[in-house]
Amino acid sequence: MEMSERFWQASFEEWKRGYVQAEDDHICLLCGKRSEKGVIYPVDELLYDAERYMKWHIGEAHGSVFQYLISLDKKLTGLTDHQNSLLKLFYEGKSDSDIQEELSIGSASTIRNHRFGLKEKERQAKVFLVLMELLKDKDQHAPAFVDIPKTAKMVDERYNITEDEKAKIIKKYFPNGSDGELLSFTQQEKHKVVVLREIAKRFEPDHFYNEQEVNEILEPAFHDYVKLRRYLIEYGLLDREPDGSQYWLKG
Repeated sequence: MEMSERFWQASFEEWKRGYVQAEDDHICLLCGKRSEKGVIYPVDELLYDAERYMKWHIGEAHGSVFQYLISLDKKLTGLTDHQNSLLKLFYEGKSDSDIQEELSIGSASTIRNHRFGLKEKERQAKVFLVLMELLKDKDQHAPAFVDIPKTAKMVDERYNITEDEKAKIIKKYFPNGSDGELLSFTQQEKHKVVVLREIAKRFEPDHFYNEQEVNEILEPAFHDYVKLRRYLIEYGLLDREPDGSQYWLKG
């Protein structure tokens, strides 16, 4: 299962926790790191079991689940920049007067109105989730859409792709299978999304690569591997250090 697929299929409680439990391990929903059940992990002279180690990892690597989710693209969170800023300050435990001063908002009552608006948004979200769950049993004509990568940048219509469309695109550009050579690098945005996500599968999660290693993985896929590398970063599938010393697959 792809990391983005596991993320979107996780339950509400698993999202709050930040990890899912598989048969043999715990898997971080934010980056894909695994902790194996039955293994003891040493951390700063302490010994952690697999689940406690996963909780430690989330705090160490991501700060918190809240911090990770609040940093996602606004098309995924549905938050305006102002709402995003307010939620961060609320999470930090700031008082209304502190927030008023920090954001230069007219009055504390204005912040209380924002709090009310966010609670209203929460109620609407709950109703919408139930409606969509009930709809699943009735809408027999709804196509299966490809999950949007949670690390995606510029979330827009280019991600409006059904599973059937995805299969046709893969067959068109990878005639010898998705592990084979890329026939051409498309400029069509939807096609580009599918092609890049297939290429990204050649990288291991929770692994760091130098630039030469990245090039060695990409060159068999396409002669202009530099272009592939650039687009993988641009579309939020790979990340790298500013000096290019390390690359890694984004969760």
